[in-house]
Amino acid sequence: MVRVAVVGYGVIGQRLADGVALQKDMELVGVADVTPTISVRALKDKGMPYALYCAAPGRENGLLDAGIPVSGTLEDLIDKVDIVLDATSAGIGAKNKELYNKKKKKAVFQGGEKNEIVDVFFHGYANYEKGVGKDFLKLTSCNTTGLIRAVDCLDREVGMEKVAITIIRRVADPGDTHRGLTNVLKIDPVPSHQAVDLMTIMPHVPCTGVLVHTPVTHGHIISIVATPKKSISVTAVIDLFKKHPRMMVIKIADGFDSNASLFRYARDLGNPRGDMYEIGVWEEAVALSGKDVIFSINIPQESVVIPETMDAIRAAIPMQKARLEAVGLTNRYLGME
Repeated sequence: MVRVAVVGYGVIGQRLADGVALQKDMELVGVADVTPTISVRALKDKGMPYALYCAAPGRENGLLDAGIPVSGTLEDLIDKVDIVLDATSAGIGAKNKELYNKKKKKAVFQGGEKNEIVDVFFHGYANYEKGVGKDFLKLTSCNTTGLIRAVDCLDREVGMEKVAITIIRRVADPGDTHRGLTNVLKIDPVPSHQAVDLMTIMPHVPCTGVLVHTPVTHGHIISIVATPKKSISVTAVIDLFKKHPRMMVIKIADGFDSNASLFRYARDLGNPRGDMYEIGVWEEAVALSGKDVIFSINIPQESVVIPETMDAIRAAIPMQKARLEAVGLTNRYLGME
C-alpha cells in the first residue's frame, strides 16, 4: 500500500484527496493546508474524513481557533508517506520541493509549477514510461490534459502530422472572486501554452493554438483541427473516442448542447461537486475538412487532472511499469471502466 500526502487542500487538492482515497492500492495519510478556508471548514463539518496537518510552522492557531483539529506539522506528514501530491499555488510547490528533497520523498506537482523543477513533464497516456521511477513529476494543465488525451488517442491509431487548436477558456473557477470578465472576450497571443505543452509531451506532433478567455466558470471548450498521417473516417474517429475510458462521446440531439449541460449531468448523477473525470466529445461536431479531422471537446477544469495525477503516483513509485496496466487500474478505481 503506497502512502500518499496531499499538500494544499483547495480546488484541486480536495479532489486529489478523494481520488487517492478511491485507489484500493493507495492510502491517503493526510492533507495539509495553512488557513481555515471554505474547503478546510467543509472538511471539518464532514467529520474530518482526512487528517489535516498545518502546512506552515506557527500557523496552527488559526486552524485551532476555527475549531479545526490539527494532526501535526507538514514535516510530520511528510515523514509518514512515500509520495507527496503538491497542489499548492504556483511557485509554492517549488519552495516545498526543498523539504521533499530534504526528506528524500518523491513528489508530483500540478501544472502551475515550472517544468524546470521536475524530472518529467508527465501525462499518463502519452508518456507514462518516461515517469517510471522518477522522483519529481509535473502534471499538465487541465486544458492540456484533455487535449493530449484526444490527440494521443488519434496519434496512436493513425499518426499526427500536425494539430491546431482554439481554446474557449473559462475565466475563473466557480466561487472565484479575485478576477473576472464582464461582456468581454479576451484573446491571448499565439501560440497558447497548451500547444507548447503538447509539443513538450509529444515532440513529434507540431501544434499551435489560440486561446480566448470567456466570462463563464464551468468548463473550457477546445476546437481541434488534427491532420492525420493516414486517412481516417468520421465513424472511425468516433469509435476510437468511444473506446477511450477517459473520453465520453455525447450528442447535441440528446440535450448535451453546452458546457453547462455536462455540468448538470454530472450533478444529476450525484457526482461529488458535480465533477467529471472524462472529457466530453460532441459526436455531431466530428467532421472532416479534406484530410483534416475537426472535433470539439469539453474540459471539466476542476477534476480532469485527477486521473493523470493517480497515474503519476503509479509511475514515480513505481507501482506499475506498463502504461496500460497503470492507467487501467486508475480508471477502474475511479469508476471509468
